[in-house]
Amino acid sequence: MPAELIKVTINGQEFETDKGARLIDVCREKGFAIPSFCYYADLALQASCRMCLVRIEKMPKLQTSCTITCTDGMIVTTESEEIEKAQRGMVEFLLANHPLDCPVCDRGGECELQEMVFDWGGLEERFTEKKNYAPEKFLSPIVANDPQRCILCKRCTRVCDEWMGEDAIEAGGRGSHTVIGTYGGWLNCSQCGNCIEVCPTGTLLDATYRHQTRPWELSRTISTCTFCSDGCQLSVGSRGGEVMRVVARDRYVNGLNGEFLCIKGRFAHPFVNHEERLRTPLIRYKKGGKLIPATWDEAIRYTAAKLRAVLDAHGGESVGVVGSPRLTNEANYALLKFAREVVGTNNYTATEAFSLVPFFENLGAPLATHKDIRHAKTILLIGGEPEELQPLTGRQIRQAVRNGGAKLVIINSVPIRLKHAASQFIQIRPGTEDAAVLALASKDDAGVAARKLNVEAGALEQVRQHLNDAQGDVIVMFGGELGAEAQSLLAQLSFTFGEKEGRRFLLHPLPLFNNSLGVHDLGLMGGALNPLEILDAAGAQLRAMYVAGSFLRTHLEGREDALSKLDFLVVQELFQTATTEHADVVFPAASFAEVDGTYTNNDGFVQRVRQSIPPIHQSKPDWMITAMLADALGTDFGFQMSSSAVFLELAKQIPAYEGLRYPLLKDESNPVQARHALVGQRDVSAQLVELRSLVEGIEETGETTTQTPPVGHELFKLGTLTSKVPQFHLLAAGNPEPESVLISPLYQITIDPALRDEAAVAGD
Repeated sequence: MPAELIKVTINGQEFETDKGARLIDVCREKGFAIPSFCYYADLALQASCRMCLVRIEKMPKLQTSCTITCTDGMIVTTESEEIEKAQRGMVEFLLANHPLDCPVCDRGGECELQEMVFDWGGLEERFTEKKNYAPEKFLSPIVANDPQRCILCKRCTRVCDEWMGEDAIEAGGRGSHTVIGTYGGWLNCSQCGNCIEVCPTGTLLDATYRHQTRPWELSRTISTCTFCSDGCQLSVGSRGGEVMRVVARDRYVNGLNGEFLCIKGRFAHPFVNHEERLRTPLIRYKKGGKLIPATWDEAIRYTAAKLRAVLDAHGGESVGVVGSPRLTNEANYALLKFAREVVGTNNYTATEAFSLVPFFENLGAPLATHKDIRHAKTILLIGGEPEELQPLTGRQIRQAVRNGGAKLVIINSVPIRLKHAASQFIQIRPGTEDAAVLALASKDDAGVAARKLNVEAGALEQVRQHLNDAQGDVIVMFGGELGAEAQSLLAQLSFTFGEKEGRRFLLHPLPLFNNSLGVHDLGLMGGALNPLEILDAAGAQLRAMYVAGSFLRTHLEGREDALSKLDFLVVQELFQTATTEHADVVFPAASFAEVDGTYTNNDGFVQRVRQSIPPIHQSKPDWMITAMLADALGTDFGFQMSSSAVFLELAKQIPAYEGLRYPLLKDESNPVQARHALVGQRDVSAQLVELRSLVEGIEETGETTTQTPPVGHELFKLGTLTSKVPQFHLLAAGNPEPESVLISPLYQITIDPALRDEAAVAGD
């Protein structure tokens, strides 16, 4: 329903705006600059800096525009001698205890206070008293703190509360001695660094980056995060071929995540320039031998000869091709093209944690965007743990509940942290999530489902009532716990509850990786074999395999020797992994910071990945390696060494991407959603019968846990990339507090995998 329009007059100019809009936002949208420190859109109002003062006709005093909502006929003045005098006085107060150390402050060049003072010039300072002083210290391995620079805007405390739901950082003390800190002096939180991002001064600093370079020395490249499926937009700061830092400040990029990033997106980038990166192609000339460095020409020639021998002897179906949900769409498309056109095999897949093929085959409602989640009225979450695995989604859920009044219903076998925001939390037996979907899809099966779930039937009926009575957007989310039949029924849930005026169903899967939706869109997950089946077929049905990336640890559990059974294995990777241990040829691949391409996030947004530094050592983009190998086998892909040419062909072949081109994806503030086909209402009776049978077979013996998992139990896990960052080793070990917060924890605590703070990681 469109908002009611009203008229306001700003500095003598009349404008139309939405009734109830916040005055500071309206003024800025219309081009009138209003200074502020404490105001932050979509956060609880603070109104403490008193910088956003305006004169409103018929009001006796100057007003803070961040606390005023627009009314019809309002007349506002934003610039006058009176207003500037008041603002200058406030800045003088803010500088009373602020050190004049801009030349050595790490925030120099990006400090909002510095910019405001420089813009005005000639600022008077009449305070002669001795400034309060406190030494710089560390709040965690990630966050450094210089308390004397704080202007008490409390952006950090509100972000920690409202975005993250952690309340890890707060203001302590009174009057001029108030400081930002944490109880006990040490931050035990998800270490997202958003408090650093929103800090307008140099009070909170990135402890991994400080004192390395100045912001004006960095080349900034807008790209997309390479970790979870939320697809956060970020600014990669590089210098001299090295990635120095990653931020999401909206002065550089205005993506779907605003200034939000999680710990991985913000701090895990050192893997890009890590000394353990593969430097050259490697060849194992005989089984059991060592991998020997080789030139690209020799490695491509050797690989092509070995694959040709397998193809001649056993045919195309004897070769498996494996992509990865961590690679770009361009890289995965090249692999799919290689499998179909060069090898002639249907034995292709991707190292995805779980398949969404049944979901997309029965898609009956559009995919929800993160903006939809933030403004939803009802959210149903079945399984998953977004606060750890998709942190931006978790943030949007929290704000939808806290700032938007949304109803959150959670069905989970684990009491995840989001349960504190839920209006209804139903804890079920582990492994029974499919039964919850059965109860929603078929009211007649609610009794059986309740017994399997170990919950009261009335609780499930209450969920159905929530969905029946809902107005506005209803978002249904699910994690990887659901089987194929449950996914099929969930995708058709909007038809189960029927159309209703004022209600719209939207769906939001929670895959794990940055391009999980991309590999589904391209059809890699629709091959003849899934990742486990392709490993089981190694050495029997499959004699050779071409793998981009690596198999997941969960894939290799119980199948550790599967890859060693192959006659020939070629892998392209960034580092040596459990997959490359069995490889006959290893190609050094370029990281996300060294390639151009696209990822598709869990909104269905197709987002650009841009090269910020040249490829490290002799590494090459994955799609280029595949094209070179295809050329050696006699097939010219015609990509002309251009990722845009790959995407152009991809968009012609993949219906959901039809008509897309790189120029259409250049605006991060207006992302483009893939056109996933909606199938309309389908007869899902067969899936219902199958799901009913599966639920009947569920044992009623599983016990639920009452313990909420500790913060960071998934975020801090050491993987191939995060293990290259020393701070992650400290966090994975329980974040032990150093002897002194005045010295970096890295200098005080040995980075040892055996290091463990058992009390801090209890329940891990």
